Amino acid sequence: MIRILLVEPVNLLRGALAATLSLEEDFEVVADLGCLDEALDMARAVPPDVAVVNVDLLADDGLRTIDRLAAEQPRCATLVLAGPDAPGRLSRVLDVHVRGVVGTQAAPCELVRGIRQLARGERVIDASLAVAMVAAPRSPLSPRELDVLSVVASGVPSEEVAAKLHLTPGTVRNYISAVLRKTGARNRLEAVRLAEEAGWFR
Repeated sequence: MIRILLVEPVNLLRGALAATLSLEEDFEVVADLGCLDEALDMARAVPPDVAVVNVDLLADDGLRTIDRLAAEQPRCATLVLAGPDAPGRLSRVLDVHVRGVVGTQAAPCELVRGIRQLARGERVIDASLAVAMVAAPRSPLSPRELDVLSVVASGVPSEEVAAKLHLTPGTVRNYISAVLRKTGARNRLEAVRLAEEAGWFR
């Protein structure tokens, strides 16, 4: 049996996925969760062979959870479910312990096939998502501008950004102005959102 840990925030979709996967004779959905918070404890209780996780859950904390899952359960492969609007985020998650990506628009049989491939130790990359990742716009920001924006993303004021990066507040303001100009964002929050969606943060 291939034991599956399913993590999907949308209740209706999670229920449909769990029901679909449970129809396969060689699949056992050992848990279906709405968030990653409980995933490590559940994986310790019932070690899964494949974790199926929605890409929307893989912000910074989510990526760290996947890292810990891989460290604690090295035989568990992670398969990410992603929509066509997430090429930047996919580039980021493939830098961690993710061995498979399947699009949310894929047919159920493709997800089933992908899970079986991962369980055999193979990699799975959805072709349409791979094309979208290659075509995704590259960051127009310099490494230092990204450093500033990543600290801004934590919600701290310019003075704290300056202290953390050993810059003057004026220099931070200049970097933020450059970020807004290059991204076309109206404010720093919009710039952070654009960068997160595009996967520019590392």
